Amino acid sequence: MKKYFLSMAILLIAGCEKDFDGIIQSEQTEFNVNYVGEYDTVRFSAFDSLLTLQLWMENSSQIKSIFADIYSSSGDKINETPVYLKDNGDPANGDPVANDNRFYNFIPLSRYYPVGKYEIQYYITDILDVTQLAAVGTFQFDNAQDNIAPQLSELNMPDTVSRGVPFIFTVQVVDNNGLSDIEVVYFELYRPDGSVVEPTPGNTKFFMDDTGNLTVFGDQLAGDGIYSFKNSFGETAQTGNWRFEFEALDRLNELSNKIIKNVFVE
Repeated sequence: MKKYFLSMAILLIAGCEKDFDGIIQSEQTEFNVNYVGEYDTVRFSAFDSLLTLQLWMENSSQIKSIFADIYSSSGDKINETPVYLKDNGDPANGDPVANDNRFYNFIPLSRYYPVGKYEIQYYITDILDVTQLAAVGTFQFDNAQDNIAPQLSELNMPDTVSRGVPFIFTVQVVDNNGLSDIEVVYFELYRPDGSVVEPTPGNTKFFMDDTGNLTVFGDQLAGDGIYSFKNSFGETAQTGNWRFEFEALDRLNELSNKIIKNVFVE
């Protein structure tokens, strides 16, 4: 069974549209996708928060339904149920002409959704109830809120640790734009001789976790704004004061305050 997964180029919100020449295949059906309308940047407006979804087909005689799922920059699906695109000529779902193989619908966007890159996944179900991914598009969402940098506080970390003994430390992050606005929370680590530690070549950042991964990171509860990390110093690690520098970065690249903590390794 051969399948073609179609990735769309970004278009302008002013209404630029792209002719699309691609094929979706299943064992029983073959569909030609002619056209997908997309947007570059979508900014929330209190007067119009609807995003128009549209997929134009060469022929729809073998199509039972077309639907879309939309995923935010945090990876969460924003629609609770599939958004079905219709070719019924009903302005309520944005379709100007019925039965022209052009499918439309709207989805509302909220000012409380996080900013960043969103993904639209379009699916086709044929008359034999075979469902397949038809196209994937993206757009940038601006929720029209003034961006405020995140803030770190309440670092919970021991003053002294022994080599070879695991320990867990946590830091609290808050963001007036919501926790979904947080891109990463990380620390950089400096040895007693002043050299920086690189967890991977060329990278100095250790990323902390708020997904509830207790085993790997020691994080007890997902999504509570408390980021965790589990660490241990090897038996040959330098003794003395190791410097930890903590920061958070949001989705518009605003940096938080920095917290610096020295831990004595014995």
